[in-house]
Amino acid sequence: MQAIVTGATSGIGRAIALALHAAGYEVVAFGRNPGALAELQALGLTTRALDLSDRAAMIAALHGLQPDVLVNNAGMMPRIAPFCDMPEDEIDQAVLVNLGAVLAMTRAVAPGMRARGRGHIFFTGSTAGHAPFANLAVYCATKAAIGGFAQALRLDMAASGVRVTEIVAGRVETGLYNHLLSDAARAAMYANASAVQPQDVAAMLLAVLALPAHVDVARFDILPTHQTTATGAQKKDT
Repeated sequence: MQAIVTGATSGIGRAIALALHAAGYEVVAFGRNPGALAELQALGLTTRALDLSDRAAMIAALHGLQPDVLVNNAGMMPRIAPFCDMPEDEIDQAVLVNLGAVLAMTRAVAPGMRARGRGHIFFTGSTAGHAPFANLAVYCATKAAIGGFAQALRLDMAASGVRVTEIVAGRVETGLYNHLLSDAARAAMYANASAVQPQDVAAMLLAVLALPAHVDVARFDILPTHQTTATGAQKKDT
């Protein structure tokens, strides 16, 4: 069986790509980092260097592929700032990468799954798509859109035997904030094993894939144990 994973060069995407490969899938890993793609290729994965915002290049890269699994994982975190202070080009880029490219990839792959009568499409969402966070209005908007799209797409595809799942991730220890927060701030965020690890998300994805075909998990929330609410509020000491 074949799987496509976007944003496969780091974090959640890399963990998912490696887990699918270990599970016996022929994995086609999409990403922009040549060095990271070379590492995946050395491990036996097929790789495609691609900027997903280039739709013509995306269509070319998909030529000949008939994936059983599509993991729409690629995304970006715009700067953490009040909406009124964000440059318009950064807003446009976040919407293009987090939503536009995801819709384009899904539109390119989903019809084939429907015609074959099987397949599973995953979307990496976020708790930010289901609850408000200050200074993340654009990111929240794109992830909320992904959540709504995933749930509606599931209804569109259900009659064809194609499953759709939104991954609602809480705090996951990745490089998402590397260029946005200081080293000290990131260390505090992930201190005391307080974050989900990318391989935890990958393990959950494999568990969902392993369910029988008549079972569709519309979404799964995966959070650190201490993250008791979608907004990240922590349990008070008693």
